[in-house]
Formats: sequence, structure tokens, C-alpha cells
Amino acid sequence: MKEPKVHVGIMFEPQISFILLNTYRFGEQEVSGQQVVSYQEGKILWNGNLYDELLFEPMNEATDAFELQDVTIGINFHWERKENQRFLGALKIIVEDGKLTAIDVINVEDYLTSVISSEMSATASLELLKAHAVISRGWLLAQIQKNKELTETKAEYSTFTQTEDELIRWYDREDHTRFDVCADDHCQRYQGITRASTEIVKQAIAATRGQVMMYDGKICDTRFSKCCGGVFEEFQYCWEDVKYPYLSKLRDHKEHTHIPDLTQELEADQWIRSYPESYCHTTDKKILSQVLNNYDQETTDFYRWKVEYTQDELSALILKRSGIDYGQIIDLVPVARGTSGRLWKLKIVGTKKTLTIGKELEIRRTLSPSHLYSSAFVVDKEDVSPEGIPGKFVLTGAGWGHGVGLCQIGAAVMGEQGFAYDAILQHYFIDASIEKLYE
Repeated sequence: MKEPKVHVGIMFEPQISFILLNTYRFGEQEVSGQQVVSYQEGKILWNGNLYDELLFEPMNEATDAFELQDVTIGINFHWERKENQRFLGALKIIVEDGKLTAIDVINVEDYLTSVISSEMSATASLELLKAHAVISRGWLLAQIQKNKELTETKAEYSTFTQTEDELIRWYDREDHTRFDVCADDHCQRYQGITRASTEIVKQAIAATRGQVMMYDGKICDTRFSKCCGGVFEEFQYCWEDVKYPYLSKLRDHKEHTHIPDLTQELEADQWIRSYPESYCHTTDKKILSQVLNNYDQETTDFYRWKVEYTQDELSALILKRSGIDYGQIIDLVPVARGTSGRLWKLKIVGTKKTLTIGKELEIRRTLSPSHLYSSAFVVDKEDVSPEGIPGKFVLTGAGWGHGVGLCQIGAAVMGEQGFAYDAILQHYFIDASIEKLYE
């Protein structure tokens, strides 16, 4: 197998400004410098002409770069902001959903060098960086393969089910059909060469070149999140109803291995309100700085956390985020939890409407102006009126992210404790093996 290229969707705007920092080819033309493209009548307006698609190719793939201006990062997260970003590779502009999409076309290993630098601090330990290189590569190649199979078979891919009483929806990278992955946390955080990669990141990529996790002859879907909260979640509780044996429940610790049945409400309640020993239960700033970039370090409580809403705040928030008028909120009732205690079904009981929603990301999006840290939470109601209307809701939660696969903070702790990258990977991806796909 030859090293593949990946198509990464970077930004989606009616108008995109960019700078070709070196001389690029557009067909037979040579182009460089400041450029502006605009959406017009279903096409791309550039230099007074309309196009269906634009492709600017570098003369020298290893060194030529372009800069996209005002790229939004952290979309819908509490730290969302805009910045200029630089990328190696080719720049493709397409029309999509009444806007323009800017796509970076780049070699997989170059893409990974940026992803590791974007996802994690370049000060991380070599073993942690190597582990992350393997899972980022495997996740990417598994998604490309899945997308190819869906395209070839023209299979229908559903991401939600809806009845009068229930709305169950999940969010995966199949939302993208015109490119392989996006550049934000929805897929893997990718910021090109905006943040310089250190020698240790390049070393981690080179040392693991072509390596992925495999199970039963297939590339593993190697997901990762910031903090599992002490127990790994299983794939089927976050996305489609497929059970992967290598993404099974396990305590995030080699010695403390007992797992209560967190699908049961009483056990989940006790677990979430406690602080059990886990690799990811750390406040060590040296370790956290390896995983969390500056804007992520704005978040301090993540192993266990608390969010409070007044009745007015919560009812207005749910209306705004879901578009559904529940009236005043009477209750948030846990219906179904996964193996880490994460809710994948939650009943919202209102004075005007009652509806069960899921899966985990739909719950997190509905109950926060951005995203709740996780759906592993319990609810306390306070100041309940004689009519049964709570004046205040307190959500006490565990973990940050979906909790499936590698726990970045837990893996950072393992690296600090001297575990090699293969041992880290085999802790999080049960009975999977590391194999090399290409030289």
C-alpha cells in the first residue's frame, strides 16, 4: 500500500480569503499572493470568472504553503475563535450547501504531524506522541475506508431515529461527503503548520510511520477523547449500534480494575459523585499541559464537574438549542446509560412537551450553550414549587468527551509513569495489535 492522501475540509464560508505563499499551479497558470473567492449563483467567483471547482497545486509539495484567513476553530465550543492558518499541500475550493468549502489535500503523514501538534502540546512525552500518532492514523484510514465502502455500495447511512416520544441522533464524520475529514474537533483538530511542530513530534510520526491498530484483519476505529472519567465507554452508546470488541468497558487503571454496573442508575449516581482512582484523575499541571493546549487549559474541572441552571436559564437554553418548546422544565430523567455512566437516552419533561433525546452528543448539545463536558451526569432539583416546578437544576458530571477509546489525559499519565506506546495502546484498545500498513 502506498501512502494515501487525505482531503481535509478547513472552512465553510460565503467568501474565503487566502494567500498562496509560494507559486502554485492552477491548470496551466502560475498563481501566487493574496486571493479572494466568493459564492455566486451556485458557483465560485474568482478573478471575474465563475468556476464549479478550483484546485491550486504546489510546485514543491514538501515546502509550498498557503494561508487561509479567519478560520473558525473550536466550532460551538466555549473557546470558539478565529485565526489565520497555514497549510502544506494543495488547496481545493468547492461549492457546498450555499457556501464555499476550502479543502487541504495533503499526504497522510504530513497531516498527522499537524494533528498531533494541534491535538496535543508539543511538550508531550515521546511515548504519548507515538501512541497518538498510531491512533490518529488508524482512525483516519478507517474513516476513509468506511466512506469508500459507503460510496461504492451506495448504502444508506442513517444517523437518527425519530418517533413521537423519542429523538435519537448521533454525530459522526459521515456528515462529510465531499472530503474525508474536517479540521475541527468533530473529526480531529487540524491546524496545518500554523503551530510549529517540534522535533519530538516529527520523531513520533517517523517512528510509527504506517502503523495502525488492527483487530480481526481490519483497521480499528481508534477514537479518543480528553478524559474518560475513570471507565471507558463503548462505541454503540455514542454512535451507530455496532459493538467493537476492542472498544469495551474497562477501568482506566492497571491495578484498580473493579467496575460497578454503571448502566444502573444507583451505581452510576454513586460513581459520578465520587473520585475513584484512575489514570485520568490528575491535577498535575505538567502532565495536563502535555495534552491541553492553551485554550483547553481554560477548562480546569473535567474529571468531575458541576453545572447549575435556574429554571429560566434551562428552559430558554433547551428551546434555543433544540428548537423545541418544552415550556417550563419539570424534570430531566435518566432513561439509559452506557458502560461509563454516560447517558445515551435522557427524558426531558416539560409543562408543554415530554421527549426522550439521545445519543450522548445530542444530550450534551441540548443542555449547554456549547457542549456539556460529557453526558455522564446526575441531576439534582432544588427550590421546587408547590406545583412541582424546580427553581434550579444542578448537574454533577464525570469526564470530558465521549470516553470511547484512548483517554488522552490517562494516556499522558501512563507515559509519565514509564509505559511504552504499545502498552498504552493495548490498555485502551483491548486485544488489538499494532501493524504496519505501508513503508
